[in-house]
Amino acid sequence: MIVPLLLLVAEHAAPAGPRQTLMHLSYIVASGLFVLALKWMNSPTTARRGVFAGEVGMLIAIISTLISHQVVSFELIFIAFLVGSAAGVPLAYLMPMTAVPQRTALSHAFGALAAALIGTAEYYKMQPNVPVGIMVALILEMLLGFLTFTGSLMACGKLQEILPTRPIVYRNQNIINLSILIIAAGLGVYLIVHPEQTVLFPIFAGLSLLFGVLLIVPIGGADMPTVISLLNSYAGLSACAMGFALDNKLLVIAGALDGSSGFILSIIMCRAMNRSFTNVLFGAFGQIQEAAKGKAEARPVRSATAEEAAGILDAARLVLVVPGYGLAVAQAQHKLRELYDVLTRRGVDVQFAIHPVAGRMPGHMNVLLAEADIPYDKLHEMDDINSDFAQADVALVIGANDVTNPAARNDSSSPIYGMPILNVDQARTVMVIKRSMSPGFAGIDNELYYMDKTLMLFGDAKSFLGNIVKEMAALIKAA
Repeated sequence: MIVPLLLLVAEHAAPAGPRQTLMHLSYIVASGLFVLALKWMNSPTTARRGVFAGEVGMLIAIISTLISHQVVSFELIFIAFLVGSAAGVPLAYLMPMTAVPQRTALSHAFGALAAALIGTAEYYKMQPNVPVGIMVALILEMLLGFLTFTGSLMACGKLQEILPTRPIVYRNQNIINLSILIIAAGLGVYLIVHPEQTVLFPIFAGLSLLFGVLLIVPIGGADMPTVISLLNSYAGLSACAMGFALDNKLLVIAGALDGSSGFILSIIMCRAMNRSFTNVLFGAFGQIQEAAKGKAEARPVRSATAEEAAGILDAARLVLVVPGYGLAVAQAQHKLRELYDVLTRRGVDVQFAIHPVAGRMPGHMNVLLAEADIPYDKLHEMDDINSDFAQADVALVIGANDVTNPAARNDSSSPIYGMPILNVDQARTVMVIKRSMSPGFAGIDNELYYMDKTLMLFGDAKSFLGNIVKEMAALIKAA
């Protein structure tokens, strides 16, 4: 969003010259780096290279815009740079890993707001005669920008638990929400035909902002990975529309890449949960089921101590670890790395099974484990490792819930029926580190916890893993 902010203080009509030619060539290079960044970020082994390529591409785009004849004032740019740096640097260095999803949501919010405000400025600047083509782009840009801004703030609030993580529902909610969207879209169409009717614009903007709020509040915490990627897609499409409005080809390319990749990722997330977009956005998924209340206390479960868990792990040949959001909450990734090191030295084969929607954003678990320097080749996606659970001596589940629930396969009445899950229940022994028997984001009991082969390891993940490591050290010393 920095490039469009620079263009906001620029003249549209600039004479062609060496600088202009250099800017266009630089934009081509930057676009190529953006494409390579997406390509390389498909794999953990090349993800760092992809991030670096994206950063270099953006740096080239910014410098190219700054040296062009279009920029007529650097004062506002410098002020924006200082303000953005003052906010961005602390966010990058002080934000804990558990808060990365909400930081991502905030990034979407700020980017979308930048696009919407630039569109607003262009709309008023070009009055009273706004070309139809530009007006279409501006309306799309502002509609998507405003609703993404408030929607992302609501997503951040849910992830930070400032707002209830469960769906907030009321009667005829979907009808009301869709009515607001239709009215906003209708006003947008009217403004395209009659752009001089500026009195209607605040109403259009207000309805777009309101729809963003109402779109997210009925969505449960379990759907946040999909929602974040979808909001990312909206922000990208808003930037793409802004590129058409500002006649900036780099924005068109970058926005299209962002929008399409976010949309594709959202589809992957939906498939990983066996759900549709409409069910995610309008299904109010995640309300606690009445049948689950009190049921957990009535059914017996088997528990184990850290000493018993250490003995089972030490005797294993293949251990498959299933990380979940509870691992991130406890900041237990480094203790998990210690356990991995101890088991590996004992000759135990330790692998990590990653579900596509584990955590609160796409790739959350991969980033978390990478922070603890767990080797990339030990991280496996669900489809690649699911068949290995039947040969595993131990499946160690740390803070994961719904993505391991056998009800997704066995209970047609379950809200998660049909959702692809990790085949944890097929391992010879299952150990689950969990604070309590409370249900996951889907609001239902996990049948895995009541199986005879399952041992519940109650407690904080970081503390319990630390105790297991200590017990393992005692076993090694005794041997």
